[in-house]
Amino acid sequence: MSTPSADAASALATGPDHGRPVAPSTGVLRPLGLDEVRITGGFWGRFQELNATTIIDHAERWMERVSWIGNFDAAVENRLPADRRGREFSDSDVYKLMEAMAWEIGRTGDRTLEARLVALVDRVAPVQEADGYLNTMFGRPGQQPRYSDLEWGHELYCYGHLFQAAVARGRTHGRDKLVEIAVRAADHVCETFGPDGLDAVCGHPEVEVALVELGRYTGDRRYLEQARLFVERRGRGTLAQIEFGQQYFQDDVPVRDAEVLRGHAVRALYLASGAADVAVETADAELLGAVDRQLATTLARRTYITGGMGAHHEGESFGDDYELPPDRSYSETCAGVAAVMTGQRMLLATGKARHADLVERALYNVVATSPAEDGKAFFYTNTLHQRTPGIVAAPDAVSPRAAASLRAPWFAVSCCPTNVARTLASLGAYVATADDDGVQLHQYAPADIRTTLPDGEVVELRVLTEYPADGHIRVEVLRGAARPWTLSLRVPAWADGATVTAARSSEPVTAGYARVTRAFAAGEVVQLELPVHARWSWADPRVDAARGQVAVERGPVVMCLESVDLGADVATARVRTDEPPLERDGAVLVPVVTAELDDAAWPYRHGAPNPPASEPRLVPLTPYHRWANRGSSTMRVWMPVD
Repeated sequence: MSTPSADAASALATGPDHGRPVAPSTGVLRPLGLDEVRITGGFWGRFQELNATTIIDHAERWMERVSWIGNFDAAVENRLPADRRGREFSDSDVYKLMEAMAWEIGRTGDRTLEARLVALVDRVAPVQEADGYLNTMFGRPGQQPRYSDLEWGHELYCYGHLFQAAVARGRTHGRDKLVEIAVRAADHVCETFGPDGLDAVCGHPEVEVALVELGRYTGDRRYLEQARLFVERRGRGTLAQIEFGQQYFQDDVPVRDAEVLRGHAVRALYLASGAADVAVETADAELLGAVDRQLATTLARRTYITGGMGAHHEGESFGDDYELPPDRSYSETCAGVAAVMTGQRMLLATGKARHADLVERALYNVVATSPAEDGKAFFYTNTLHQRTPGIVAAPDAVSPRAAASLRAPWFAVSCCPTNVARTLASLGAYVATADDDGVQLHQYAPADIRTTLPDGEVVELRVLTEYPADGHIRVEVLRGAARPWTLSLRVPAWADGATVTAARSSEPVTAGYARVTRAFAAGEVVQLELPVHARWSWADPRVDAARGQVAVERGPVVMCLESVDLGADVATARVRTDEPPLERDGAVLVPVVTAELDDAAWPYRHGAPNPPASEPRLVPLTPYHRWANRGSSTMRVWMPVD
């Protein structure tokens, strides 16, 4: 595993919010940064290593190949619009790549990556105009004028990802050329869209959450005020009517009045993240309560068992309440990343464990599902039922987006690979938080943690675990404090029967947080035991598409049935649920029967079908995040009950 160099550690220590993707000025919990938490191995350590060695490089090579990075060169050389490549928002993927690079450099001190990032910034910088405007799609002779297509142009969306890249760089390296580019662009946004400017919003929310974070980093309150203006302008019908309705843009109902997330799932979740940040920084309890209410309703009615959001391919959008068809699940990878962003912000603001539960579910079953095991192909969408064997994507060709088949190396719209890269690079910041009373662990991974409590006491912990392979979480105190403080360990909602052991005493704990308070001495150990075993899960009966079917979860991991294990198409497979799923030699097995069906001239009949079934046999299930890594297959998460 890569470890931070002394130079990297020094670079991180540039300010009070160093190494933190999210750094609210207030809230129930204080996030710990990349210099305070280092993932040292395990499930997420392997993903971080894959990201460092493959995913970031893969994204950079593809963006050079398809000339999305080259668009900046073309702008400098006056070759636009003729030589521009990619969609109107392709600049944003370059910025997400830069953000991933910045977090990765901050995490490991990779000097080669540092040189590549600096070179990339040098290619972007000359494109910025004197007033701060920066975009390769608009504003030049032969191109549409600036801000002439706020519904689809994505100019402010692109700025948002630029600002987040700058925050990553500033909080891991210090204020440099990338930060200065972002500050000039943010000043331009405030001048153009401020109280005396254009009374408008972007069709794709993103600039809101980014402006708040840039404001936190720089201390410039104008950025926060501009983010607040953008949030308050939503829901007034500013954007044009389209076939998907104005809810597609979240421009149908004011944020404060909405009861549930709706429209385009990624847009809705990015806006929720930005609104939560604005609410925290302005002490707006009403706005924060609105986001909390909307997210709670969305989780209860419009979220897949994987944590995926978005049931409609048309409009990449949420469906109606309980409209969650497995075979038509869109569940875009970017929506999973956005759910992690929203959940983490609500966790910091409220301290409620259910928000950390959402982060965990989306990480294990959406974010981790997207990249192939070699890090060179990705899912854009995440179906829960693959009816036909996937088509292997050409390794050297751009694939159409959203084809829920097999992972593809690159898409015409490749927002997801770079979103995965920046999330994995900054993942250490999601593990733990602190408050006046102590330290809280929310996501479980082998990790070293070192932080300073508000009274100046330094605490050092080591987390040892194979989670989610098992539920043993061992926390060793390497350095305690002279006074009593509280170590809090999240107990997921699914973990009935969990126990915590400290000072040779064990006791049961329920969903929420197991809290141990004492003046910990170096060498003391706290152990959390979570019941990580396979269990049947049934959907709410109002989820019509999953009625009469069952899924299997093991700890936080959703399982699925693949034809490669069944030895047949999963279409006619049925499971028997008389006994819990069997675990043997590290595998989860379920009793399955299959049926041979004859083709008929008419697919309906008067009597209930009763085809002859095979004898039940035990078939292994696959963790959903690993499906389709063994070639073409059919697959289902929800399995009919025999």
